[in-house]
Amino acid sequence: MNLKQLQYFRVLAGYEHFTKAAEQLSITQPSLSHAISELEKELGTYLFEKHGRNIRLTKYGRFFLQYVERSLDELEKGEKKLHDITCPSRGVVDVAFMYHLGPQMIPNMIQAFSRKNEYKNVRFTLSQGSTKKIFQDLKTGKVDIAFTLMDDDEPEIEFIPLFKQEMVAVASYDHPLARYDSIDMKDTAPYPFILFNQSSDMRRIIDKLFESAGVIPQISCEMDEADVIAGLAAINFGIAIMPKSLLLNNNNLKVLSINHPLANPAVCMACVKNRYLCPATEAFQQFSLNYSNDLVLQLH
Repeated sequence: MNLKQLQYFRVLAGYEHFTKAAEQLSITQPSLSHAISELEKELGTYLFEKHGRNIRLTKYGRFFLQYVERSLDELEKGEKKLHDITCPSRGVVDVAFMYHLGPQMIPNMIQAFSRKNEYKNVRFTLSQGSTKKIFQDLKTGKVDIAFTLMDDDEPEIEFIPLFKQEMVAVASYDHPLARYDSIDMKDTAPYPFILFNQSSDMRRIIDKLFESAGVIPQISCEMDEADVIAGLAAINFGIAIMPKSLLLNNNNLKVLSINHPLANPAVCMACVKNRYLCPATEAFQQFSLNYSNDLVLQLH
């Protein structure tokens, strides 16, 4: 049994006339007769019977037709849906990004992409998570593209650096370090810190900063909410280190540049190596590269 046989059967069931059905299908009548005969042999029953000069469905044919029509309808829906999600102008792009990338970067990028007339009907599904969760979703195919930090322990994933994410120290204007505009990590050693939780991607970067500078931080509090961390720093509960992009012009904090190369980790676009991406996803991937390059040029 094959798809053509089922399609022929449905058309013939509608006309109950071999010549008319063959004309509709643009095939010869003998070809149609042969296809139906082979289908009946495989099913072990007659689907049609003679009725005067025409034919009509047997009771077995009427029973089978219900399932054929439902099956072919579902296949046609699936074909249309597949076309929609893979069409460059109507596809679906599944994107993941890490929690602390910032509230503006990804929305602004998607908005700029969607403003292009040829991509205005492309839909997005967005998810946030830790790098561990993002890498898992990439490898299982749940997401197509991710914006995250590079990880040398993920050989299946290709990382394309997009831009540097500046990490800064923030403190109350009453804090002793507030008189400076930039600091070395060793300058922070005498003071308590408010840090992201150890499960956070940001904490991994911050711990590398401390380790590289030979500083053992005095931790007064750990949490995962950037707004709360910034709020605690503003009331002089301690110093915090976070991406500058998360501050959104918080005027209650003194922002201090950190003099250390690790304070500017690269944010990358990540995707699984050699995996097929639908045209809409490929278009967004290329757009993201161009958008990030333009952003870097504007900042410099």
